[in-house]
Amino acid sequence: MNSLLIANRGEIAVRIIRTAREMGLRTIAVFSELDRDALHVRMADEAWNIGAAPPAESYLNGASILRVARAAKAEAIHPGYGFLSENAGFADLVAEAGLIWVGPPASAIRAMGDKITSRRTAESAKVPMVPGTTSPLETLADVMTAAEQYGYPIAIKAAHGGGGKGLRVAREPDDLEEAFEGARREADAYFNSPEVYVEKYMAQPRHVEAQVMFDSQGNGLFLGERDCSVQRRHQKLIEETPSPGLSARQRKAIGEAAVAAARSCGYVNAGTVEFLYDPAEDSFYFLEMNTRLQVEHTVTEMVTGLDLVAWQIRIASGEKLDLGKLEPRGHAIEFRINAEDPLRGFLPTPGQIVDYREPSGPGVRVDSGVTASSRVSQYYDNLMAKLIVWGATRQEAISRGRRALSEFVITGVSTTIPAHLAVLDHPDFVNGTHHTKWMEESVQLPDPVPAASPVLPSDEELTRRDMTVEIGGRRFSVTYWAPEPLPAAGAPGPRRVRPKLERAASLAAIDGVIAAPMQGTIVKVHVKAGDRVEANQPICVLEAMKMENEVRSPAAGEVVDLRVQPGDTVATGAVIAIIK
Repeated sequence: MNSLLIANRGEIAVRIIRTAREMGLRTIAVFSELDRDALHVRMADEAWNIGAAPPAESYLNGASILRVARAAKAEAIHPGYGFLSENAGFADLVAEAGLIWVGPPASAIRAMGDKITSRRTAESAKVPMVPGTTSPLETLADVMTAAEQYGYPIAIKAAHGGGGKGLRVAREPDDLEEAFEGARREADAYFNSPEVYVEKYMAQPRHVEAQVMFDSQGNGLFLGERDCSVQRRHQKLIEETPSPGLSARQRKAIGEAAVAAARSCGYVNAGTVEFLYDPAEDSFYFLEMNTRLQVEHTVTEMVTGLDLVAWQIRIASGEKLDLGKLEPRGHAIEFRINAEDPLRGFLPTPGQIVDYREPSGPGVRVDSGVTASSRVSQYYDNLMAKLIVWGATRQEAISRGRRALSEFVITGVSTTIPAHLAVLDHPDFVNGTHHTKWMEESVQLPDPVPAASPVLPSDEELTRRDMTVEIGGRRFSVTYWAPEPLPAAGAPGPRRVRPKLERAASLAAIDGVIAAPMQGTIVKVHVKAGDRVEANQPICVLEAMKMENEVRSPAAGEVVDLRVQPGDTVATGAVIAIIK
């Protein structure tokens, strides 16, 4: 293998490019029109346009990616995570095109990508299962029957999904219809299938996952577990290894179960088997298998010293998995730095990054896909960077994480950094007694502080200027010099304060006006003009950056003006409805 196309964007594309470059491979990036000047595009040896900003027209457009692979004479494709990484049909097309697929065989993706099939497959390997259905449920009556069988609360989950998407919890019978409808709608939107199934919803479990690696000769290894119990909206926020909640005996049992589950579907390459662990009963249950590299693979790398991406490429090239005796060392923690406002319920905050400065020092790693001036778009996941810290002990890793987070500077968009700091200061996390619902139930975040207006570079002159052009779909960088004399690029200069603008969202302060809390797409409207509503009643569902958010009425009254319908795109502060 001499060349690698990375069918992804953001920090994972940058991370793969770095390893591929170390291995002497020619790197080929793909980009949507919105990502023309993104970091991964600038870092690759060459970059090609694959379509418009919406993922369906670019990063999910397998035909366009394969067209570029042929034109660029790529020998292999690495899908990263998300997008097409767990698409068995795309994996088949890559193989049919005579290219190397850096991932598991399509048959394994099919077996584990469908959560119902994966439950059956893992169960055949005698892996303990969360009580639940093993066939899709098509009607509300089916869900009611399952709920009566397993008892409340229950989780209604997308059959073909993951990452917390297409998951709704019904705590009592009155919740069932809304949860069923919401899970099916989100499953159809994200995974192109409305099929759902039901599992017993555990009260206070820990989320523990096992990293496995298999070669094409049938050799498989357990590379350690990760604890992912700090979550909000069923999505991970902090991950660490080793898990503070497991004994050596439990760790061994989970590792053996993970290898058995992966072997049962003929797995090859890197994968993650996820479990729910119930401390009260000292038991664990199979949750799902992710047939790809995980966002949090970095902490495993920090304690093992392995480059998992390099091993993915080696295994895809036919090499034997030969790691000798693994002896993980120390403790590692990963913090997801998302463009979200934790002080407003973790609402996504798309926008332009103004200032961006990463921490450094001993035991600190940052995997990032952005720089100052990058735009965080509503079209894609809001993960901007990952901060990973290592310490000889868990306490040292926590202290190092606190220091590194305090050094991390991002302005222009809100970030999850305040939430991370609050977690690190909480005694439950320090003692390792947290669980998957703990973040939302127990962590008190600081009160919002009015943000200072960001500063922007003044309109200073530059001697050298760079621009990009496309020829035949391929991106080229061009340097030119402006006629006016200006200081060298990067030289310090005077800065001016951006004038404060009246926010359209201030309309929300007017009685009865319901404004969009963020830019996004309306996916469902619960009311119509003329309806009577109660205070806090859902008005519509607004989707932004892969998250659904319910917009609720601030007061009781009549909907005298409804200005949105499903499919509408709205800006931050746009008027959705007026209640009187």
